[in-house]
Amino acid sequence: MTGLEDAVVRPGPLLGQQISTVLGLTTGKRMAKLGLHTVGQLLRHYPRRYARHGQMTDLASLTAKEHVTVMARVAQATVRTTRTGGALMNVEITDGASRLGLVFFGKSKGALRYHEGRLTPGVEGLFSGEVGTDKLNGRPQLAHPTYRLIGVDVEDEAEGIEETRRPIPLYPASAAVPTEHIEKAVRAILPLLTPQDVPDPLPAELLARRELPELLGALRALHRPEDDDEIRSAQERLKFEEAFVLQAELARRRSRVAREGAVARPPRDGGIRTAFDARLPFTLTEGQQRVGAELSAELAGERPMQRLLQGEVGSGKTVVALRAMLQVVDAGGQAALLAPTEVLAAQHERTLRTLLGELGEAGMLGGADDATRITLLTGSQSAAVRRKALAEAASGAAGIVVGTHALLSEHVQFADLGLVVVDEQHRFGVEQRDTLRAKARSTPHLLVMTATPIPRTVAMTVFGDLETSVLDQVPAGRAEVVTHVVPAGNDRWMQRTWQRVREEVAAGGRAYIVCARIDPDAKDDDGAELVPDDGPARRPLRAVLEVAEQLTDSPELAGLPVGVLHGRMTPEEKERALADFAAGTVPVLVSTTVVEVGVDVPAATVMVVLDADRFGVSQLHQLRGRIGRGSKPGVCLLVADAFPGSPADTRLRTLAETRDGFRLAAVDLELRREGDVLGAAQSGGATSLRLLRVTRDADVIEEARVEARSVVAADPELERHPDLLAAIDVLLDGEREEFLDRT
Repeated sequence: MTGLEDAVVRPGPLLGQQISTVLGLTTGKRMAKLGLHTVGQLLRHYPRRYARHGQMTDLASLTAKEHVTVMARVAQATVRTTRTGGALMNVEITDGASRLGLVFFGKSKGALRYHEGRLTPGVEGLFSGEVGTDKLNGRPQLAHPTYRLIGVDVEDEAEGIEETRRPIPLYPASAAVPTEHIEKAVRAILPLLTPQDVPDPLPAELLARRELPELLGALRALHRPEDDDEIRSAQERLKFEEAFVLQAELARRRSRVAREGAVARPPRDGGIRTAFDARLPFTLTEGQQRVGAELSAELAGERPMQRLLQGEVGSGKTVVALRAMLQVVDAGGQAALLAPTEVLAAQHERTLRTLLGELGEAGMLGGADDATRITLLTGSQSAAVRRKALAEAASGAAGIVVGTHALLSEHVQFADLGLVVVDEQHRFGVEQRDTLRAKARSTPHLLVMTATPIPRTVAMTVFGDLETSVLDQVPAGRAEVVTHVVPAGNDRWMQRTWQRVREEVAAGGRAYIVCARIDPDAKDDDGAELVPDDGPARRPLRAVLEVAEQLTDSPELAGLPVGVLHGRMTPEEKERALADFAAGTVPVLVSTTVVEVGVDVPAATVMVVLDADRFGVSQLHQLRGRIGRGSKPGVCLLVADAFPGSPADTRLRTLAETRDGFRLAAVDLELRREGDVLGAAQSGGATSLRLLRVTRDADVIEEARVEARSVVAADPELERHPDLLAAIDVLLDGEREEFLDRT
């Protein structure tokens, strides 16, 4: 199944039946090619747009290799014999300004007589096919398109008149299954439906109060509309339904956790957190103080905290999270910090040790009297180190345990786990979160951190079971970073790029060179979230190993040690590479995106991202956040082949203009398919949203959230709302549960 097309239908006597059972094997096989197997799925395959008699498609806007359905008028048609003895029919259709060619092949002129008799000048129709190119003149054309002539391809005169009056639905289709086949199947189904076949997940009281049509009426209006008003009304109802079902499940999850209860972890005067605040060499920003107070109050309560902490790159999320962990430690509990990679886990451990100093060295020589201990637990540790870490976690000797997925192992136990901090939430699903939380004697508090700013509409849709805190200030003293776009094909600019790297290193800085791949012959990209190449031809991506070798031999960097960092290296090799880089013994580091989050080298002042046009906005923003972390200003050079006006060009120009992560996230959301943003497309599926768009439907999402929370507050397990519960069950089926779990 693809997306949510049947996600709000409880399969009834008809909706749950196979299309082949109701409409025959031929139609069933045809619809199966689009992933449509049941009647319910067919009805949830909504029209993409509508054609109207007399309203022509803009033929100049068509894109090569795109499967299209266009409304146009036949301008001229000719049939001729080919040199091989066959026949060729060329047709030109027009929108009144531009023209598009159609071509039909036949064994003889007689074989094309059917088309010749129908495609006469002045006839209007819908033409479907893949946009190709005429090899003789280079103009766009459709080869052997399917078509439907308006007012002609009907059973009787009355139907012809009706067809010219009604909007004509155009469906997401393919060359094998054109839109007219889908429309025909839907038209055959609609008269068979009864209200009992289409249970409505929206409560009757809600429908009446918001003056929304019932589901059956909305589906009929969407597929067989009388006019534009019917289309708008149906779409508004179905949009709201999508948002409501999703928000109802998020509200139910939130309600379940809230009912579990947690151990209160109130702040303690004179404890480790007080001592930590006293030794901080800087003043907390207003945002850090505000969010810190929010967390402190929730940790002191007996309902489990469930909070998302997001903020700008370098906004000080780690300090805020550490103060929350210390409050829990002061109250006699433990905190676990879950990181997605070993590099990031080790970086977190080093950062926490540096921040805490003697306050993190309980039981050690030089440790403070009132101190705790930090333990690192990863999958690659030696048996002896791992046993020691496990013992410290289980005994409670370690107040803070930092780790990767290794923390989820059944062998890991805690004495009194009070707080779970999850870094980079998009790398973990709810199931993994719950596995760690289950290791506590009672439900622990939860703090989810993300370094990628998220537009409010996405936060409501994807993180709806969490309260949100935002850090939108950068601590004073943080250096400025400027960004420039460098054309990859300009040798003079590239030479200057490497000269700039040399100058930064000579001034005591460090340089990151980021590539999308490890090896030029490998297919892996080591975590790079690449977007499709929008150039005319795909080009090979630069790779870490080849770039490192080239830079070592380049005249601009001659004599400078060049290191590498990538995911195939052992943890020890990664640690050594980062240590050498931080120390300056290897001041140039060629790396994959493993440096994207968490790697903190204050001396790093320059970053060169190769093939930058193939990275998404958010990932480039994260990468850029690795420089300018000290007092020296930084420069980020985005090397790219981006065509003017292309999505890649828009991404890069926006990055060069601003460091506002929330603005960049909004641009990213506009440019990318929402399925990618929301997570569903990571597994290859289509977007999970059919009509709802988080970029423009914030008001719908907000209203649905309020309504859903009200319903769940009165009926926490939805026992009195079986149709809504059934819709949620379908929503959670298979890949859609992964979408909701934010994997």
